Amino acid sequence: MRTANAVFFFLSGFGYASWASRIPTIQHQLHLNEAQLGGMLFAMPIGLILTLPVTGHLLSKYSSRRIMFFGCLFFSVVLALIGFSVTIWQLVLALFCFGVSRNLFNISTNAQAVGVQALYNKSIMATFHGIWSMAGFGGAAVGYFMVYYNIGTAYHLLGVSILLVVFTLWFIKGTIYAAPVPQPKKKLFTLPEKSLITFSLICFASMACENTMYDWSGIYFEKVIHVTKAGATAGFVVYMIAMTIGRFVGDFAVNRVGIKNLLRFSGIFIFSGLLLSVLFPFQLTAGFGFILVGLGVSCIVPMVFQMAGKSTTMSSGTALASISSIGYLGFLIVPPFIGFIAQAAGLRWSFGLISLLGALVVVLVYNIKDDKE
Repeated sequence: MRTANAVFFFLSGFGYASWASRIPTIQHQLHLNEAQLGGMLFAMPIGLILTLPVTGHLLSKYSSRRIMFFGCLFFSVVLALIGFSVTIWQLVLALFCFGVSRNLFNISTNAQAVGVQALYNKSIMATFHGIWSMAGFGGAAVGYFMVYYNIGTAYHLLGVSILLVVFTLWFIKGTIYAAPVPQPKKKLFTLPEKSLITFSLICFASMACENTMYDWSGIYFEKVIHVTKAGATAGFVVYMIAMTIGRFVGDFAVNRVGIKNLLRFSGIFIFSGLLLSVLFPFQLTAGFGFILVGLGVSCIVPMVFQMAGKSTTMSSGTALASISSIGYLGFLIVPPFIGFIAQAAGLRWSFGLISLLGALVVVLVYNIKDDKE
């Protein structure tokens, strides 16, 4: 079961990175400027966020294995369709559906991971997310070679899609079955239950920092540290490597110090790492700061998912969908505001303000009851 669930984390990361690796090619093929491309990319998180309540409802009626199976197949088909998009509106529709499919796939895969975690006395949750990150590196590497050898986007993504389907059909029987926990009827769009609010806010802070680093770490190195474009890419790479390593050692750390202590250290790493890069904007110090941020964000979401999945009032899938609805708002909304703040006061001020989210994580952890550990 653990191996099968790890495979689905790999499929998710590899598929997403495969699409991301072809964004420049698609921009060139459709003759999009940066503003148009930004508008296109916005379709995916919209699809993801709008369907979060739907995913929670489905996971209260059907097993996470069934949702993961159909979510992965949907994800695979839409991935192929992205490559065959030849107009702007086709791409917008495909990306919207891609966001919907990622939501179904990722939430159900994490719900499966919570079920597998319950079979072990030690933490294994962070390793699953580390596998996602490693798959992301693999997908990006394959994408690089596809671009280098001038393989068409349609053929590339279609090939990846076929592989995803084959692995889905092969490994789905090895995943865990957990009967859904029916939930009382309520409005489709509601805030998470009070017991999950703290988890939701921690996810909001962590995912806001994570996506800020995805979108702005390279720009920070180029505009503030004043390095070459190659050097700017290095800023993003050291962050990603640190985040991946953090996820693979996260379970060992949890088993040694406990989840709450790990979350506290994670918040401290985010705060101090961003503050270091702001106060000492030099290549070495900022690079070390980005390493701290990568380590800080690496385990927060998987650990919060692990804790929230222990809820006795709802299924793990419903709980994860509930807190994700707030977490993804941070992922989507905060990074664009970095640009507005940077335009008004400078990019260093933007990163300085984001560092406060790390401090917020530390404060919020104290509101988690000990019995949730």
